[in-house]
Formats: sequence, structure tokens, C-alpha cells
Amino acid sequence: MLTLTHLKVLAAVARHGSVTEAAAELHYSQPSVSHHLARLEAATGVKLVQRIGRGIRLTPEGRLLADRSAEILGRVDAATNELAAQVGLQAGRVRLAANASTLSTIVPTAVAALAQAHPGLQLSLFDRHPVEALRMLRHGEIDIALVYRYADAPVEEEGFRLEHLGDDPIYLISRRPGDSLANHRHSAWIDGCDRCQNELNALCRHEGFTPRIASHSDDMVVVQSLVAAGIGVATLPGLALQAHRRPDIHATELTGRHRQIYAATYGDPPDPPAATAVLAALADATTPATSTATPSTTSRRNNR
Repeated sequence: MLTLTHLKVLAAVARHGSVTEAAAELHYSQPSVSHHLARLEAATGVKLVQRIGRGIRLTPEGRLLADRSAEILGRVDAATNELAAQVGLQAGRVRLAANASTLSTIVPTAVAALAQAHPGLQLSLFDRHPVEALRMLRHGEIDIALVYRYADAPVEEEGFRLEHLGDDPIYLISRRPGDSLANHRHSAWIDGCDRCQNELNALCRHEGFTPRIASHSDDMVVVQSLVAAGIGVATLPGLALQAHRRPDIHATELTGRHRQIYAATYGDPPDPPAATAVLAALADATTPATSTATPSTTSRRNNR
């Protein structure tokens, strides 16, 4: 018979690849971890771990069950929080993941409002990119994922519920005022995460060229510093400029191009009261739509 304890042990072993480290995390003895693994193999009738030298690795069956274990344990934790939240927002706890630009702009505004309206609500924050945030949400490790997507991006997989919070404009970051993408078909470019790189490729393709990627960084501070030093040009969303803005770079809004900001939850509605309160605060924090331009250093430019 499968138990939550057995699944918890397998998930810990999968995370660490070591019985010793799993035991340390769970505050179990090593023989106890080995015992639980043996019981789990007996209950499932399959080999879940293999000895490799002095270490172990999961079999394909073990990896499959470990992935499901993480999801099951996360959902149990989420259910516990939801039940606690039914007592009222004073007992609510919400775990939220967001990327750096939203975590440093929208989220602090929402947190401040929540502290005033619901001082007993506990909020845990995680700095994660959308792909990782959605994975955590699916596994029940968080309750809300604040994510972005571009217009041409594929729809998220079934089970996620997305609430559109607003649109975040995209800017060309360079050392020229009133600049355009067409001016940089031969320039060196700085790209970021996979989603951002795909959007950059789409933007440049629309102008008839492929960007020459010379540097890689997903840090809004680093990107602006590299541009200011003449190492390349880049694109950044408005929220990144709102979070950090160098005075020696120029930001030209790419008219008609933006990324969409969503608050994602998972599973069937309704959301527990605490999560509903956080979703409302996030919506208020992104209304009206972001406008991050500094008039002296920002201009607009149509790109076809």
C-alpha cells in the first residue's frame, strides 16, 4: 500500500540522488529511508532504485513515480492550506511565484495593499521564470504563478486557469534616441530567456533580418549596463525598466508589441479565499496598464 510517507521519501531521494542527503532533509536515519524505499518497491512490485557504486539512481519507473509523488505531495499541501483558509483570511497562506520584473514592481504594490486589508494573510514569494513557475503550480508547490507570454506563444497546457492582468510594452534598448529595430540589422544583440529570445527573433524577422546574438543575460541590470557600454542592443519589457533604469541608455517603445501578464492558478474553481484576495490585489496593482517611460529618454517608434 502506498503511503504519503513512502512518497515523501522517494521524492527526497529523487531531489538529492542520495539516501544520506534525503535522510538529512527528512530528519530520518539512513536505514529508515532504505526501509521505506524497500516497502515502496514491495507495494508497487517494481524496482525503483539502482545501486551505482556508492550512490543510487532511480529506474525509469522510479523517476515516473517520483515525479508523481512531488505532484501528489504538493496537492496535499495545497489542500491543507485551502482548508485552513476556509476558517478565514486570518489563517490563509498563499505561495506566489513570479519573475524578477513583476516581482519587483507589481508584487510589492499588491503585498502592501494586502498587508493593510488582510494583515493575517501569510504570503511566500519565489523568484521563478514562467516555465518553472507553472511547473511548481502544477505540482502544488505554489498557489499562484504570475507569468507573462507573448502573442504568438502556444497556449498553456490544460488545467491552468489564466487571469489576464494587463499588457506590458516592449522597448528597444540602445544608445540612440528615437531608434528602430531596422537600424540594428548588423548590430550585436543581447538576448535573455527562451521566451524572450523567441520574441526577439520574431521582432527582427518582421523587419527582415535575424539578430546576431553576441551576449546572453536575463538580468535587467546587466542588460542595461552592457548596452550603456556599447556591447550590444537589446529589448526589455516596460516593467523591467520600471524596476531599474539607467540614465545613459535610451528606450524606444516598439509600437504594437507587448507581452501579456497573467495570474495563473491550477485546478477547478473556486480558489480559496486567501488566493482570491491575492488575485484581486495583483489585478489592482496592474491597473491601469503599465506605462514606464521616462519622457526625456524614451520615445515611440513604429516598426512596420
